[in-house]
Amino acid sequence: MVTKLIVHTLVSFGAIGVVLFLSAGTLDWPGAWAFLVEMVGLGLLTGVWLARHDPALVEERLRPPIQKDQTPADKIVLSLILLLIVASWVFMPLDAVRFAWSSVPRWVQAVGALSILLAVIIGYRTMRENSFAAPVVKIQKERGQTVITTGPYSYVRHPMYAGALFFFVGVPLLLGSWWGLAFAPVLAGLLAIRIPIEEKALRQGLEGYDAYAAQVPYRLVPMVW
Repeated sequence: MVTKLIVHTLVSFGAIGVVLFLSAGTLDWPGAWAFLVEMVGLGLLTGVWLARHDPALVEERLRPPIQKDQTPADKIVLSLILLLIVASWVFMPLDAVRFAWSSVPRWVQAVGALSILLAVIIGYRTMRENSFAAPVVKIQKERGQTVITTGPYSYVRHPMYAGALFFFVGVPLLLGSWWGLAFAPVLAGLLAIRIPIEEKALRQGLEGYDAYAAQVPYRLVPMVW
């Protein structure tokens, strides 16, 4: 499992690096190197720990993003999210490097790196609390899925998505792309569309979710929504 995770991480971010540097037209891009080093380092650190303590969760998260037992509506929304993320990988190098439309100060890039770190910490904390944190909307009956109400789930019903908001902002800042921030509200909007889809499946297939939703009223941002 650990070997599979390491290979998956290196291949995934290797592919992202190829897209970033090809779009930039140069390898001389410190922001991109910093992003890749941060993500690979954090991904391996948290992933290896999870693989040793919760291999079933890691196995689930390494599955393809589109699955046959996934709800049809989630397949559509998740496909749009993935396409938009790939589009951002192509656009941000054009903005930050090739055409230099943006000029982001180093301290702002550092804020972006810290925002990514916060997103990873929230995601890790979520997965430590919820062994059923699959990347797709489905009920994992074969694993005996239950409602999780503790940890970050005591504040919002979708803490993984809450962490993703910091990621959506942090990446363009670290890469040095002001215009890349335009992707963040669109991606956040798609998450807001996905949440009711996920909650419908959870309410129908997971005993106790209605009571949990009544106990924790906020879906994504505490005191807001």
